[in-house]
Amino acid sequence: MKIERIQTGVRMEKRLVKVLKGTAEYLDMSLGDLLEGIVLHAFDGKERVFSDETRAKINALKAVYGCDLDASMSHKLSE
Repeated sequence: MKIERIQTGVRMEKRLVKVLKGTAEYLDMSLGDLLEGIVLHAFDGKERVFSDETRAKINALKAVYGCDLDASMSHKLSE
């Protein structure tokens, strides 16, 4: 399917971005492709975006980067 991509200027929590970049590298894909996949799964109401193996890697990356954020903190973060 042919699509048009645009640059975005989003701001995200620093440790979360590090975990996302590490996950994209682990999956051998770009950060943009990873984020598109996560959003498309979420929009479809999918509960499982990642395999158990990838979830384990994400948890390891979260530990490395000290990222203790979870879904319960969504929309409650402040600078």
